[in-house]
Formats: sequence, structure tokens, C-alpha cells
Amino acid sequence: MALIVSTDWQLPDPAGPAPLRRSDSVRRTSSIDMTWPEGRDKPMAFLGRARDALTLDPGQPPQLLAEDLMEAQITLDRTLVGLSSTPERAALAELIGLRGGGHLRTALNELLPRERATGSPLYLLLDDLSGTSLIAGWAWSRWPGYTPELEQALRSDPAMRAKMEGVCISFQPGLSAMSVEHGSSEHHRTARVPPLVNPQDPDGWHRLPAQMGMSMRRARRIDIWLQGDTVHIDAGFQDSASLPEGGREAVHEYSLTATADRATMTLTSVTPRPHVLPYPECPAAVANVQQLLGCPLAELREFVLERLGRTAGCTHLNDALRALAEIPVLVRHLDTAR
Repeated sequence: MALIVSTDWQLPDPAGPAPLRRSDSVRRTSSIDMTWPEGRDKPMAFLGRARDALTLDPGQPPQLLAEDLMEAQITLDRTLVGLSSTPERAALAELIGLRGGGHLRTALNELLPRERATGSPLYLLLDDLSGTSLIAGWAWSRWPGYTPELEQALRSDPAMRAKMEGVCISFQPGLSAMSVEHGSSEHHRTARVPPLVNPQDPDGWHRLPAQMGMSMRRARRIDIWLQGDTVHIDAGFQDSASLPEGGREAVHEYSLTATADRATMTLTSVTPRPHVLPYPECPAAVANVQQLLGCPLAELREFVLERLGRTAGCTHLNDALRALAEIPVLVRHLDTAR
């Protein structure tokens, strides 16, 4: 496939705080904060929160529909060594010992079918363990002690390069992401980002952990509302690290709007917008998302990987798109309220 680098996107262009909540809408927010309480060579600590909230009157706090908390410990090789949730789910113990990646996501479907069937907030958090455990270490590049020479040495290793090649649209031979000199973290196109919470709507997000030391965070927001036979969707996705001087810096950020047919729950339009991405070739992936039109929302997790996998897509755009699979659950919340 010939790669065309889009010139339409002026990056970086942070999306800013969440929009104000709409009347008669449901909003799902989630966050996973990753820290290293015992040092870089010890297991990472993951704190995840996710909430579904109904807004009838934007002038009032939303009504809580569902909320989950997740805590996990993951080693440097991405092996899950600890996992718990509130409310508790006994089946989580069966995931201990698995590594982040496709195997973990397959196990989720096999061991926690009810969480997937109900589209629970916890399922989104668990599904995100694979992606967040992969990007967590980027936070170290923003803090004292980062050594670009070590990262360049790792990128020069033939085995590492073979593992990296072809994982997404940017990691192709000859592109900047595969360059030993220009592919490392110090050359990423990143941006300082404002808080996710809109100061005019402090209830628009669940409670986010206070910034204390170095951390990496994945944050998501999905808004849905109905208009006739159409489901409207507005979503945001961000990976960011805390900074020594305060505030946060994003390495991945997308927003997207979409519509779905209410009767069939199939995707009728989708428009992603890149805001912050590390390599100039990354935005080219948005040209391929139209391949998802007509797909059932509930099956998007599979369709995204099938149609936008590897060099046909961006790993992080795919993560943003896959989370739309729970839209039917959010619509049912809204239908029940109405």
C-alpha cells in the first residue's frame, strides 16, 4: 500500500478540555494512571476508573449509571501479577500471569464474557491494559535521568527492529519511526495539554487522581445522544505523561465524531481528527477508517483489527475506534432513561 502523508493536519493541535455535556446524553469517561512506586525496574501500578453518566439537564450534575475501579500490577515484560476491581469480580484472578497483548484480550473474551456482553466500564479498562502497558514507559523520557543514547542503542538492535517493523502505518522501512536517529522519544512531536476537565463543567469527568510524581495516563471520553433515527457520537482519546514542572504532555491524542443507524446499530459515518501524534506519517491512517462504514458497532473491536491492522492503521486510532463497540450499551442507558 502506498503511503500518503496528509498535509491537512497541522500537528500538534491539542483538543483542549471536554465539551460541555448535552441535554439527554450519556457520557462514558475512563482513565488509567500508570506509576512506578518501587522504581523503574519494579512492577508498574495501574489505577483505572471508568464511569457512565446520564445528563438530562446540563445545569445539574449527571446521574451515575455505572462505575468501576481497577487496580493492577504489571512487570516490565508486561506480565500481569496483580489485579482487582471495585465492585469485585472473582474471575479476574484467572487473568494473573498473562502478558499484555492479543493473548490477554483473547482471554478477556473467554474468561469474562458477561463483562463484554454488558459492555461494562470495567471491560474497557481491562481491554486497555494491553495498550497502556505498551506505552507506559514513554513517561520516563519526560523526566530527569532519560538517556536517549540507550534508546537509540535499543532501536539499533536487529531483533528489536524486526519486532517493531510493520506494527502500524508509521513503522515501515524508510519512515521516520524506524530511524535510529529520529525515531526516539526526544524527537517525538508532542504537546503540552490543558486539563481534561472543562472548568465550566467540573462534573463532566469522573474524579481523576491528583498528579504526584511521574505518571502516564490514558484517558477516554465518549458522548452519545439521539436525533430521530440517528445515534450521534463524539469521542476523545489521549495518552499523556506528567511533567516535573507540573502539567501534562501528550504523545497521542485523537478526537472523532461518528453516527450510527439507531435501528441496526451500524456505523454510518466516522471522522477522526489527529491532534497530537509522534511521527509525521501517523495521520495518514485516518484515510482508511471509511472501511468501517456499515460495520455493526458491537463488533467493531474485531472489524478494526481485521480492516485496519498493522500498516493499514494507527495503533492508537484503532484503540479509539474499538471502544465504540459499547455504544449500543450507552444507547440502551439513554432509552431506559427516556
